[in-house]
Amino acid sequence: MGLMSFFKGVGEKIFGSNTEVVPEKAAEVEPLRASALLKHVQTLGLPFKTLSIKTHADSVTIEGVVAAQIDAEKIALAVGNVEGVTVVDNKLSVEVPEPEATYHTVVNGDTLSKIAKVVYGDAMKYPVIFEANKPMLKSPDLIYPGQVLRIPAL
Repeated sequence: MGLMSFFKGVGEKIFGSNTEVVPEKAAEVEPLRASALLKHVQTLGLPFKTLSIKTHADSVTIEGVVAAQIDAEKIALAVGNVEGVTVVDNKLSVEVPEPEATYHTVVNGDTLSKIAKVVYGDAMKYPVIFEANKPMLKSPDLIYPGQVLRIPAL
């Protein structure tokens, strides 16, 4: 999958109130941030065979093995849609490779219906986008500007 970009100031708040890493404290803080991201992936119940997460400032590298392409994409999105993360380098190996989904960055005024209308030509296809982004999305109405969503092919 390679590199994915995200907005630093938006996303789930799992690092506490201060997402900045002070260079002098990086050796102490980076493993804690990586551990928090791994716990976040596990809490969401995203499947993987092996998963290693490394952080460096606002960049994250994920490595390991997953069964399906959708698993690799969802893990990358779960890690990237965290406040304080701007880049995810997805180096996950997929046992059964499939074509990669496309992505959409939510802007002000977006709804899943509006995105579905643009992407699929039918606003009523919004459940496809919602299902493709579960468990990161809890409700079709809870999206926010800057969030990156997985858009599967029909």
